[in-house]
Amino acid sequence: MNFGVLVFPGSNCDRDVAMVTRDLLQQPTRMVWHQESDLTDLDVVIIPGGFSYGDYLRCGAIARFSPALQATLVHAQQGKMVLGICNGFQVLTEAGLLPGALVRNRDLHFICDRCYLKVERTDLAWTQAYQPQQVITLPIAHGEGCYYAEPNTLKQLEANRQILFRYCDAQGNADIAANPNGSVGNIAGICNHQGNVLGMMPHPERASDPALGYLDGLQLFQGLLDPARQVATIGS
Repeated sequence: MNFGVLVFPGSNCDRDVAMVTRDLLQQPTRMVWHQESDLTDLDVVIIPGGFSYGDYLRCGAIARFSPALQATLVHAQQGKMVLGICNGFQVLTEAGLLPGALVRNRDLHFICDRCYLKVERTDLAWTQAYQPQQVITLPIAHGEGCYYAEPNTLKQLEANRQILFRYCDAQGNADIAANPNGSVGNIAGICNHQGNVLGMMPHPERASDPALGYLDGLQLFQGLLDPARQVATIGS
């Protein structure tokens, strides 16, 4: 499977992602400079964390206009896989590939920590390597990671089962106490209606190397490489 990692001025997690796909999983991986516009050789496009274009205006607001992101829109429309992590999630919402927005954390502080997440469904490629309702641990590092959407949008996300990850406690309770940034519905990651575009604030690439002692993120990438299971689409 061919992976592409977008690189914007200000990206700082691009090499972390490439270390997982290229070095740990031994998959062909190409670093895609933001001015490139040909992604036809790629199966999966990953928009990494960081501060694309310095996060001027708003997080992800400038990146949406880059040639590489415009090509990513076409890539997604063709049903190919797109993953946005942290700043990448912000870019996906700004570009309209995912609904809602990421705003300032509830307490207006930058958060760098580990948190528990509950896996809400496991019949998509992104999550098929997990167990239903599994509680996993992933790092977070963001100042504007509070997910917000209008009530009607939230109803659609719930009805279509587009919420893939929620912040929770060690027992899987998704309550206010387990919500690090104030995200509505404890939402940590969502997908589009078709299920091929995923945005998430936690960093799976930072929990993928055995040397770090955390492997819960590696399963997300491994799921993409397992064609043996029948993977559902949203609404099926």
